[in-house]
Amino acid sequence: MTHPGLRPDTDLELPPPTMDLPDALVPRRTFALVAGVERYGISHHWNLRGPARDALRFAHWLTGPGQVPAANVRLLLSPLDDPGRLDWTASPALAELRAAWRPATEANAKSALLEELPQCDGDLLWIFWAGHGYLGRGGELMLPCADAGPGQIRHLNLDSALRWWKTDLVAHRRFPLQAALVDACRVDAPRDTRWNFGSSDYGGGATVPGRRQFRLYASREGEAAQNDAERGAGRFTEALLAELGDRSVREGVTGLPEAARRIHHAFQGLRERGEGWQLPQFIVDRDWDAGSFLDDGPFGPALPRAARLDQTGWDGLGELFEGRALPRCAYEAYAWAFKEAGCAAPVHHGLPADSLLDLAADLDERQGGRGGMPLAVPFVHYLADRAARPAATPGGLGDPVWAARLARWVRAARRRLALPVLRPPPGPARQAALHVRLESPPGGEDGLLARMWLRGEHTRHVWESEGDPVTPAVVRAELLRQLALSAAATGRADGAGQPAEGIARIEFHVPYELLETDFDQWPVPRGPGGRTRPLGMLYEVVVRCPQEREDTRTEWRAKWRWMHAQGGRHPDTVRVVEDPEVTDALGVQLGARTAPACVLGHASAARNEALLEALLEGGVPAAVWQRGGGAPAGGLPARLSPEALPGAPAVLGLPARVREVRRAAAGGAAEGADRLVLLWDDPDDTIDLRSLL
Repeated sequence: MTHPGLRPDTDLELPPPTMDLPDALVPRRTFALVAGVERYGISHHWNLRGPARDALRFAHWLTGPGQVPAANVRLLLSPLDDPGRLDWTASPALAELRAAWRPATEANAKSALLEELPQCDGDLLWIFWAGHGYLGRGGELMLPCADAGPGQIRHLNLDSALRWWKTDLVAHRRFPLQAALVDACRVDAPRDTRWNFGSSDYGGGATVPGRRQFRLYASREGEAAQNDAERGAGRFTEALLAELGDRSVREGVTGLPEAARRIHHAFQGLRERGEGWQLPQFIVDRDWDAGSFLDDGPFGPALPRAARLDQTGWDGLGELFEGRALPRCAYEAYAWAFKEAGCAAPVHHGLPADSLLDLAADLDERQGGRGGMPLAVPFVHYLADRAARPAATPGGLGDPVWAARLARWVRAARRRLALPVLRPPPGPARQAALHVRLESPPGGEDGLLARMWLRGEHTRHVWESEGDPVTPAVVRAELLRQLALSAAATGRADGAGQPAEGIARIEFHVPYELLETDFDQWPVPRGPGGRTRPLGMLYEVVVRCPQEREDTRTEWRAKWRWMHAQGGRHPDTVRVVEDPEVTDALGVQLGARTAPACVLGHASAARNEALLEALLEGGVPAAVWQRGGGAPAGGLPARLSPEALPGAPAVLGLPARVREVRRAAAGGAAEGADRLVLLWDDPDDTIDLRSLL
């Protein structure tokens, strides 16, 4: 595998110890931008603990052992805690910086790096940045700033900035040496229009010959840098500062290539010991003499690998996977293969391939963990487990014949390749749900026909109106009775000898005209004094509309299964629909492809009904909207997915997330949450009931 940071024509010789550095390279002619971003405006789920402390520790090395004047350092911080709680006492210069630091916003970063520092008369520029990092479409490294928001992820484009610094926009005789040290991930930004980084190319002038840049990253392209939140430190910074120690600036610059070599080998040793292929890997562009100093050969380091599948194994997989669409457990199987092999799954937004055979090929190209286990083997082992489970049970595929063939392939591969034993995959999460089906009487009488059944490990009919229409009040009373019975029985053995499960979710199967009924607001007795709480605050409450899907069953089923096969992580899973998009053709457009499988509706009251019709016509199985139309402040993505803003929510967790939002409304933290409606219509979890008559 080619190391992304090296090119085949790299000169592998280390520069001599006596580097050709400017004679006048002294602390007073050294300048720096030092940034640590812990708190992000986009969401508290983006917050990191450690980067601000790392930035302050690097500033301490510069102004302490490095003896760089505090006035030469531009310190940008966005700490999680009160800045006064940071350790400013390590040196007198840090005490000066305590009064001079600025928030790590995009404007401050650009001002410091592109306006203030270029006007300084210096020989060496340091750039140290700790925080999040994403790769743009052109591979440029984008470093989100503290003021990144849902509408625009404000950031510093490091690659564009470094190109700018090599041009004549910086005076010719200034800053011949530039070092960028970045403790951040380098994972692809999701290819989703809601991840709006905008455009941030800073341009530049004519390139100035002789300027030398040194880049050292905490991770390779596509990999995540590790952060130790307990210790408040990034692993990259820990290793870097240990190498810099008490060196002067000149010694630190001279020793950077050798220090990076030692750090690189230390992390390579971690991988060779099977402690996870995804651990931070350093990417070094060029040393001061424009040569690579990583001594792993012209095509990069030799990565530790698992055993590879043999031809017999591939022939068997070709037969097993022929004509098979991705099962709904495909993402779970892919991720579990890495865990079982003793390492972590790569950072992906969805699966890296669209077929089972291509997924196996992707796994076979990966490095494994302890024991030399080819990652494709636990992948197939997981599929065999799920295929053997009945389709009516959680996670089951209901294909015992395929399960037996998969299991035989795993046994044969283990014998042939002398592989260690495999543990059974973890069982699917068990969650009991109370289903409430409501229908309008065919004769047009007042009231509703109702039936309830409890679904967990087994399915059990619990109540029905027996052909007589009842009022919603009667349905609610019976619902409360069933919840009380379930609570009393939780933990006791059921008829099969298994402990009874408590109800976690309530699913209302309703006709189209009842989709916006406020079931989630039904009062539930809670505590003394007649106190009640909304049903949707205590349970996951969803609506379903299977009765209206006879004409779009194919689209409905395909979307749901694709969404689950991708683990709900594909960037096209979710689509936000605004008022202008709610046209007569919307339903056809939604049903034309498997994506989107989930819609977040921002339609106004006037267009809300048309939106709901389009959802059902397009076979969309999951959707969230505000009852009666409209959108919350900041939009539904911000409300539902703070951890992944501004992209798609964690889709498979939407029922639980909506309940969290409804609970937050009790404290006034989520205005309008009492109007949220969640459509969650699983085509694989339906019962073909006879009419309730």
